[in-house]
Amino acid sequence: MNRSSVVALLMVAAPGLAASATSPAAPMPGVVPGAITVETPHGSTRLAVIVDRLAGPMVPGEALVAALNGAVRNQEPWVEVSLARQSFRFLLGAPLYAFNDRIEPLAGWAYRVQDSLFLPLQFVTEILPRVLAERYAYNPSLSRLVDAGTTTVVRAPPNASSATLANGLLPGHVITVDAGHGGQDPGNPGYYFPRGLREKDVTLQVSLLLRSELQRRGVRVIMTRTSDTLISLMDRGSYCTDECDLFVSLHVDALDSRARSRYGEVRGFHTIIIGEENTEDADRIARMENDALRYEEDRGARTPEDIDFILRNLQMNEYLRESARAAELVQREIERVHTGFNRGVNQSNRLAVLNTARRPAILVEMGYGTNPQDARILTNRKSQQALATAIADALVAYLLEYQRKTVGSGTGSGR
Repeated sequence: MNRSSVVALLMVAAPGLAASATSPAAPMPGVVPGAITVETPHGSTRLAVIVDRLAGPMVPGEALVAALNGAVRNQEPWVEVSLARQSFRFLLGAPLYAFNDRIEPLAGWAYRVQDSLFLPLQFVTEILPRVLAERYAYNPSLSRLVDAGTTTVVRAPPNASSATLANGLLPGHVITVDAGHGGQDPGNPGYYFPRGLREKDVTLQVSLLLRSELQRRGVRVIMTRTSDTLISLMDRGSYCTDECDLFVSLHVDALDSRARSRYGEVRGFHTIIIGEENTEDADRIARMENDALRYEEDRGARTPEDIDFILRNLQMNEYLRESARAAELVQREIERVHTGFNRGVNQSNRLAVLNTARRPAILVEMGYGTNPQDARILTNRKSQQALATAIADALVAYLLEYQRKTVGSGTGSGR
């Protein structure tokens, strides 16, 4: 994408920032150092600062992220930088970045020269110390970014009350919550939902409640979306990084319109995990959920039926046991608050959103939008809260079980 295209995009997505994209960046205050030092618990790295005539002072992006034990992911025209379980997305050539679904201005802009990424020095000196103050600090007199690191929960003695939360969890657990669908992808229409409400609305409502419940229990939560936006199926799983314990995707089931005569009788909840069994019901759900690919403009030649390019990854079976246990616990807890049938745990290797996850992952179908009783459960605020509480209880139970196994065996929290 060239610079004029970026500005055109800003005019639509962030008009207030578009003007700054057409003029030179404002100079950063203070003296620009010739180099910065990145200091982490694992050592120090010295990075040269390059002053670009238009974009201002820059640092080599890949080297910075590597020093901070993060990851860089290209999503042209964006580049995603993952640090400390958080995602920063830079629009190449434009003075902005996105964090937690918010677009923020930059003095300069990220850009690439051949295969090398350069990020504004402002990211090091201002943004990281402000946004993640509990983790990063910048000393301007020494031109040094200090990464305090995270608490190493794997070595904490399991009986040390000062190291555990009231519910028995050790600090540092992370769960990614994915609200299915969003933006131009409405999901299924919810035949018995109140007028105007779609699956994407219900999944977001319950996901936000689940986030609050998990945070209240001391679990850090990463959301794939917190508003009505479209997130690619291929990108959702990547929100659950190596430091993440579990990926949880929330959805609403629905029967095909050809089965309308059964709308009143088919209801209940089930959870899908990656596996080779591929039951008929799981395959039906995979076809329905993968249909979201048709809303993605950059999907190229991919079609909802042509998912094989992401299958058979060896990592999908690496966490089969953990995924299955988390799914069992979710089913058990939802059964306490849901009046529908417990339809159990199903396996499929055809669900795109689970195939892209690189950690234990589950997809929860919370009920049928094509059933009047389930629809009331899914759209009533009180029952939404009950669902979120039940799922949170299940996830904490899973973390406690896994924590006992890994800490007790001296292998850590599995990260």
